[in-house]
Amino acid sequence: MRHASSSCIKVSTGLREASTAPLCEDAAVSASIPPWNPLSDALRADPRRSYDRQRAACPLARSAGGVTLFRHADVVATAMDPETFSSAASMHRQVPNSLDPPEHTAWRAVIDPFFTAARMQALERRLEAVARDAVAVLPRGVPVDAVTGFGFPYAVRAQVEWLGWHGLEKDLLAWMNENRAAVRSADRTRTAAVATAFDALVATQSGRRRTLDKAAPQDPTTELLQAVVDGQRLSDTDVVSILRNWTAGDLGSIAAALGVAVHFLATHPEVQTTLRAHPEELPAAIDEMLRIDDPFLANRRVSTRAARVAGFAIEPGTRLYLNWTSANRDEAVFGDPDAYRPRENAPRNLVYGIGIHACPGRPLATLELVVAVRTLLRSTTRVTFAPDAEPVRETYPLGGWSRLPVRLG
Repeated sequence: MRHASSSCIKVSTGLREASTAPLCEDAAVSASIPPWNPLSDALRADPRRSYDRQRAACPLARSAGGVTLFRHADVVATAMDPETFSSAASMHRQVPNSLDPPEHTAWRAVIDPFFTAARMQALERRLEAVARDAVAVLPRGVPVDAVTGFGFPYAVRAQVEWLGWHGLEKDLLAWMNENRAAVRSADRTRTAAVATAFDALVATQSGRRRTLDKAAPQDPTTELLQAVVDGQRLSDTDVVSILRNWTAGDLGSIAAALGVAVHFLATHPEVQTTLRAHPEELPAAIDEMLRIDDPFLANRRVSTRAARVAGFAIEPGTRLYLNWTSANRDEAVFGDPDAYRPRENAPRNLVYGIGIHACPGRPLATLELVVAVRTLLRSTTRVTFAPDAEPVRETYPLGGWSRLPVRLG
């Protein structure tokens, strides 16, 4: 799943606070992309509504960090053109996120088989046991934080169950809390230290399996160490990169997505009723909840040559940010962005991306979310907001909810 750590780094341009929307009419006269302040108080207070205003005002906006794309058509067109808009936009190699064809193609051929339907089917029963345990400890009739009390523990235990990292649950939970605090702080030294600490956890798991050799447990982590690309075993660096993507990314992603889903259910009791009676509708329903409130804000690209986006000139070497949250709420595609229409909106939903970098782990993420929400609904008669405790939005560059007090009946 796309995750917050791959979101763009926004830098204030100093645009006046009286209006955060880019001035498209002025830009049309000068043929330049209008500026915006992505760190304004208004945007941080309510990112979705701010993106809605930006999208209505102008399809693109520029900050010191680069150019942000807000509309569905432009985001899709850019994601579908890797020759013009490269994914090699990071300072560090990220497998497969920062790779372009043909190298990307070879790596996806190794990664995609880990997420086949047969593998997911074999995993489902184990995840159901994880979900039952996570829901069973939630108190009834009193406030519980759906993010840290349910989303975090479930995400950790589900990933541990899949990758075979049993015994690391406490370490991973502690890392999730520290990572969230580090990202909020915008302190590069702190975020780098957290990233290094996670890489050490990953390296320990891969190193243990290399030492055990044939006695290593047969799980996806061991299998990855045996994979071959272009006739060569994967380097330790690339193994760590893939496992970091699978774990560090998905831990935060699953917790954030569960928060969004629980918030939607508490807001829409009629949807709770429908899904309790028809759990087979959960995959499409959860995708639509995430479209309406996409917690995975953006991914980066860099232009390899001169191009045009929405009529504006893009110079070679320009960093672009594909704003998935905004694109998934584009009125030109979805009509009322807050209207819940799972079947109608599914073909254009960008929660898992599009193009060659569409999330390879989508089957796993979908399974984990469906199992968690299905178990929560089966184990309760209602999910409501806790009285006298307001939900709190997550702080940019994270999405979703930071705190979500609910009461289970």
